[in-house]
Amino acid sequence: MGTVSSVVATALAAAVAPATVQAAPAGGVNSRNSSAAARYTGQRLDWTPCDRDPSLECAAMAVPRDWHHLGTGADLTIEVPRHRAADPAQRRGVLMMAAGGPAASGLTRPAGFVKASPTVGAAYDVVIFDQRGVGSSSHAMCQTNAEFRDFYAGDFRDRSPAALQGVVDRSKQFAKDCLERSGDLVKYLNTDQAVRDMDLFRSLLGVQKISYYGPSYATWLGAYYATEFPQHVERAVLDSNEPFAQTWQQAELGQPMSFQRRFEQDFLPWIAKYDSVYHYGSTAAEAQSTWEARRKALHDHPITIGSLTIGPNQLDNATLQGMYNADQRWRGLASVLTALEHWNTATQAEHQLVQKTFANYLSPGFAATFFPVTCNDTPWDRDLDYWIRQSAKDTTKYPLVGARELAYTATCVYWPESDAPRVKVTGKGLPPTLMLNSVHDPATYYEGAVRAHKALRGSRLVTVTGGGDHGQYQNGNACVDGIVDAYLLSGTVPAHDTTCPTKPLPVPAQGS
Repeated sequence: MGTVSSVVATALAAAVAPATVQAAPAGGVNSRNSSAAARYTGQRLDWTPCDRDPSLECAAMAVPRDWHHLGTGADLTIEVPRHRAADPAQRRGVLMMAAGGPAASGLTRPAGFVKASPTVGAAYDVVIFDQRGVGSSSHAMCQTNAEFRDFYAGDFRDRSPAALQGVVDRSKQFAKDCLERSGDLVKYLNTDQAVRDMDLFRSLLGVQKISYYGPSYATWLGAYYATEFPQHVERAVLDSNEPFAQTWQQAELGQPMSFQRRFEQDFLPWIAKYDSVYHYGSTAAEAQSTWEARRKALHDHPITIGSLTIGPNQLDNATLQGMYNADQRWRGLASVLTALEHWNTATQAEHQLVQKTFANYLSPGFAATFFPVTCNDTPWDRDLDYWIRQSAKDTTKYPLVGARELAYTATCVYWPESDAPRVKVTGKGLPPTLMLNSVHDPATYYEGAVRAHKALRGSRLVTVTGGGDHGQYQNGNACVDGIVDAYLLSGTVPAHDTTCPTKPLPVPAQGS
């Protein structure tokens, strides 16, 4: 095994200047008057009841591997479900959704969306798709479950040369495995290709314009779609916004701060407030000390449950996962942390909860699209020395997510240079767009959302003050839901940027 210094030298020697390809002119797929395009635009969607949810209809559409060079390689398949408008007589159009990630599957989401917002479901055909590379669509293969578990092996806080070399080697291996096992497919897993798939879907639905709802990464997807096809957008709601006017590098550099902020300023005071229930410390400082002591104990003595090993990186993963939504995740996370404190006497129910929590993190299938999209979409600094220095700073200052920074960024250092078009989001030609974000969102940090809002001309930003949930619409906040429903149903937008108060934090369940 080479040294970290030799790895740096190799990376620098292989670095290539960022591509400067501009986005293709906006235009629907129907404007492509070639016989090659006709095989896609001439498709008919064969709708049948979905196996997973009979309230939905499912179909599949073929898309080209490369929209910019039709005929390059084999076609891809995109799975598309829909929920028909509950009142066809009052139907006002199509609402297209997308899932986050990048790499989350969304096949059954229209059913849940309509159940949560029946008035919107009555007015729209709600449709979604599994993005190329994801779920039931043509997907990439990078690593097995066992191989990907090694990606999170050890302790990301360990800054010894041997530990750093191990992190770099595993990231390099992941990139190598993706390229070897998925061929050229991963080159075409990027947001620009995905929005062209979306526009083909729109045309096959037989509508000139769609409305759109997308959370998290789907804000990036929606902003790119609106930029490349503004003439096909009627209304758009972007919920919990990635900094889509910037780069994925800037997005990832913002997350260590925002996850740490959510953990220290929101979660730790909350669990301390209920010390009589969770026994984790009566102040935020005491709770943090308990958490850090447990992390150190897992470093020295990891816990094994079946094929699952719970070490310090796994504690980080479970904790950051719990930061996304207070009402849905904090009580479960607090119960898991409590169980770890008395593991030798934990009940069977606690063992099962711990196993479920720690097994439920990024899968190799998710990573096989997440990394291609984030590495392909925008340029990355390929100086590994820079990332070693930067990750050292973030590990010290924002350890919850900063410690893993090198593993994620090194993957993109070793990713091939992408020729995906550089898309500049401006909002030109769009109707007013509605943007939602909480001030302490851990994954899509508020500061980045504000910059995205400034770039998206004519948008209105609804700031949820005092909270930090990721995903604001249909999250139990009547203020947010009222604004979004009025916009989707009647086109009403706030005259200016506005605010909504956060909903109350959860209380422990009785008997916890």
